[in-house]
Amino acid sequence: MLADYGWLSWIIIGLVAGAIAKAVMPGKDPGGCVVTILLGIAGAMVAGFLGKALGWYREPTDGAGFLAAIVGAVLILFIYRLVLKRR
Repeated sequence: MLADYGWLSWIIIGLVAGAIAKAVMPGKDPGGCVVTILLGIAGAMVAGFLGKALGWYREPTDGAGFLAAIVGAVLILFIYRLVLKRR
């Protein structure tokens, strides 16, 4: 659960999750290291929100795990590319 870690762990896990998401969905994406970190952190937040909405995380302190952060980051990349294609 990412909620149990400090801010430095969020950055490290965000970097790794964002990098894995970019590796799973290769292509031209903006940004470097900072955007990759933000992608991973946002992926964890999206996964936590969806998990709570679907009833997977019942406690208020439950958050997304590492694999869920990767899935959330891949979802964000997918949506980003769909929006980018329409322009």
